[in-house]
Amino acid sequence: MQTTDTLPQIFDRALVRRRLARAHALGAEPFLMTRVAEDVAERLSAVKRQFDLAVDLGSPTDELAQALAGQASIGRLLHMRALPQGGRIDAVVDEEVLPFAPASLDLVLSALSLQSVNDLPGVLAQIRQALRPDGLFMAALIGGSSLTELRQCFASAESEITGGLSPRVAPFTDVRDLGSLLQRAGFALPVTDVDRVTVRYASPFGLFADLRRMGATNALKERRRVPLRRAVLMRAVEHYLERFADSDGRVRATFDIVWLSGWAPHESQQKPLRPGSARMRLADALGTQEMTLHQSGGMSQEDDNGEGNVDGQ
Repeated sequence: MQTTDTLPQIFDRALVRRRLARAHALGAEPFLMTRVAEDVAERLSAVKRQFDLAVDLGSPTDELAQALAGQASIGRLLHMRALPQGGRIDAVVDEEVLPFAPASLDLVLSALSLQSVNDLPGVLAQIRQALRPDGLFMAALIGGSSLTELRQCFASAESEITGGLSPRVAPFTDVRDLGSLLQRAGFALPVTDVDRVTVRYASPFGLFADLRRMGATNALKERRRVPLRRAVLMRAVEHYLERFADSDGRVRATFDIVWLSGWAPHESQQKPLRPGSARMRLADALGTQEMTLHQSGGMSQEDDNGEGNVDGQ
């Protein structure tokens, strides 16, 4: 098993925490967190069971805590964050090294935090181990094609001006890969889906300001350690206005919120039927007549007496 010291380090985790601290100092921009928190509350309301002990893992602000206040299905909700700021906090934790005992939790929630961990498979495995049988994990993270406009514009600008590229926008995990990771971690009934949010700004500088107030500016390990050249920035802005502006002059930014959920296995959960165990023919269920293929290549159709008439014979 790899440790965090031997895994590829995509994100500078210390810098991630500094970026979040700066966002809190500036006044965090909450519009994505508010959307996610409301969706978590709605999704949980459709789950008809009780969760005695739940954890809010890493959610950077207090929106999720507020959305779940008074949720009848949750007995006790612990708020664990990467920083001592951000609202209600029961413990400061590193999302990559979780302090939970095996089979100790009924519910683990996470809102817009796990996209910046270096070992997401390991984190999912730790969460799965911490859940009691029939415990639920639900998370939302930035993924998919998020900020594709910004990525394209910076790539074009740097290629033109410096003749090279440097990493400026984090790589985001595809929803299909996340579904596979849930299965690898041992979750039953895994589900993934995407909520695509398109935000419009008066100029790209409005997007830059929001990313700073979300703590979402560049924290890549391989980032360039020199300030961004003004010429590159301004050329990227020009590309943005040329390629991604609407008729009213406002520019678009894409955020893909990827949702993950899975259950710790339990004997009460639904399981797929064994092959050959069906009690009804598909044709009967659909109210159609069954057509079968013969070795000669012809097609036969059963008549009312169950006898086959082969076309062309």
